Amino acid sequence: MIDVIEQLNSVTRTVGDRVLEAGEARVVTLTRTYDATVEELWDACTKPERIARWFLPISGELKEGGRFQIEGNAGGTIERCDPPESFVTTWEFAGASSRVEVRFVPEPAAGGTRFELEHTMAVDDHWNQFGPGAVGIGWESGLLGLDLHLSSGGSFDPAEGAAWAASEEGRRFMALSSERWCEAHIAGGETEEQARAAAARTTAAYTGTPPQES
Repeated sequence: MIDVIEQLNSVTRTVGDRVLEAGEARVVTLTRTYDATVEELWDACTKPERIARWFLPISGELKEGGRFQIEGNAGGTIERCDPPESFVTTWEFAGASSRVEVRFVPEPAAGGTRFELEHTMAVDDHWNQFGPGAVGIGWESGLLGLDLHLSSGGSFDPAEGAAWAASEEGRRFMALSSERWCEAHIAGGETEEQARAAAARTTAAYTGTPPQES
């Protein structure tokens, strides 16, 4: 059993604005503290054999300027790599390109490391339809897998992960995550009507439950 509420409470979510050369963008940020050193967390998030144990198999050159491909998911180019503090990469999926920055910050008082992930994406039809939860829920699921890996040293089984996502517990996790991203969306300046409509569509996409008619 996974303590869904504890996992959800461990993540801080924000939605902000940014202006890029290409136009208006949104920044989806997740922050979570792990009971691990900066070096341990860096290793888990940058070594192919470790990434496959909590996320998905990854191939390519995991170094500055290198290209990578996550199995069945996104690919991209590593634009900057500053071990063990941060890295920046493009995130290319379904014909769209966005940007991901990950930072590892020591938390001496807590005895661990703060993991910060910023996903910057253009305001387009996909954003307007689904909002921040479209990427936020996926990243939260990944951070859950990372927590289980760090705490147990075990490996992630994609088949078991898919079965959990389809279970009642997994669907509850994603539905509640969607609700919290909706609140972050509103706090970030979106109208409540638009934020809740986007969240309903995102919840339906992740859980297979049709959105309720208003």
